[in-house]
Amino acid sequence: MNLVALATGAFFGAISRFAISQWTKTIWKKDFPLATFVINTLGSFLLGLVIGSHLDSTWTLLLGTGFLGSFTTFSTFKLETLQLVQNQNRKTLALYLGLSYLLGISAAFLGIIVSLNI
Repeated sequence: MNLVALATGAFFGAISRFAISQWTKTIWKKDFPLATFVINTLGSFLLGLVIGSHLDSTWTLLLGTGFLGSFTTFSTFKLETLQLVQNQNRKTLALYLGLSYLLGISAAFLGIIVSLNI
């Protein structure tokens, strides 16, 4: 059962990330990697909700590990960071790194706080 929950969550998380990423690329033509930034920040908030809600292990595997594990993307974040370094786009690099870490951690804490008040 755990494997099915994990796989189902991962399937839908990956599809959701792909859809949001493709849609964002059609409306955002700037250097700042908005799609990954939005996906990772939203994913941090949602993971905070999942963790703070103290769901049973099957739901945590489905939503936290499965869906959000494949929805968020550390590898793309690092690839885009390296591309900004290679392109010597220092201002965008600093903004991307600073906002990603600051808002990602803040969003996770906010998700935990919100889950405790639901």
